[in-house]
Amino acid sequence: MAYSGEPLLAEDLLFRPVHSLIDQSLHSRMGAETTNGDGFGIGWYGEGPRPAVFKDIEPAWNDSNLREIAAQVRTSMFFAHVRASSGTPVQRSNCHPFRHENWLWMHNGSLSGFQHYKRDLLTAVDPALFAEIEGSTDSEAMFYLALTFGLLDDPFPAVARAVGLIEQVGRAHEIPDPVQMTVATTDGESLWFFRYSTEGRSRTLFYSNDVNKVRALHPEVRALRTLGADARFVTSEPLRDLPGAWNEVQESTAGMVRLGHEELRPFQPIAP
Repeated sequence: MAYSGEPLLAEDLLFRPVHSLIDQSLHSRMGAETTNGDGFGIGWYGEGPRPAVFKDIEPAWNDSNLREIAAQVRTSMFFAHVRASSGTPVQRSNCHPFRHENWLWMHNGSLSGFQHYKRDLLTAVDPALFAEIEGSTDSEAMFYLALTFGLLDDPFPAVARAVGLIEQVGRAHEIPDPVQMTVATTDGESLWFFRYSTEGRSRTLFYSNDVNKVRALHPEVRALRTLGADARFVTSEPLRDLPGAWNEVQESTAGMVRLGHEELRPFQPIAP
């Protein structure tokens, strides 16, 4: 789940929605796994451009430190992720979001057969960035490939080039459908998101509608009164069942949110 908008307490984003990310960690309705208990992470922006991250291998629903922190953190850009491992170890360095300078990145999905071509992907990472890789996940490898291909300059083509390389390398290792992903990334001001899979059956992803319109549709929902006009959410599953509040990101689509403005465009990998 990603939030962009007027500063809010993290607990209002993490714990209070009916189908919050904490609830999704136990009772996912749309995910590949119904339980996501292999760790969690949050990232937020406060003083200065570099975001803070807090990660642990405890299940998100059972971590008292997360509740303590969420009650005090107020931020205008917030990332949160609950993990179900696709085969790599349950360790802190493998929890999302991943960070580079002022950027955050998180991924839902997997790179099929990653262990068979992991070396080929990692040797394509810019040597100046390679030493920053801490964990062993396909998600972090994808992040550093996107950084190598220019994420800091323009995320749309950078992610497309990273995905194009992964598909080429995966198919060279006889993996027919290497990429399954929804991705969110931010520089602290703008939020980019992507939904794509090689087979065309991607994990679900949603973005919220204009708050004023949703508030007019549902004046009885008290939680909507705390949201400013620029508030936008991007999430794997809707946080609350409210007709008219959510739009599904379509297959092979990328988007950007900044100060309440959103942009959607088709997404296609760019081959090396």
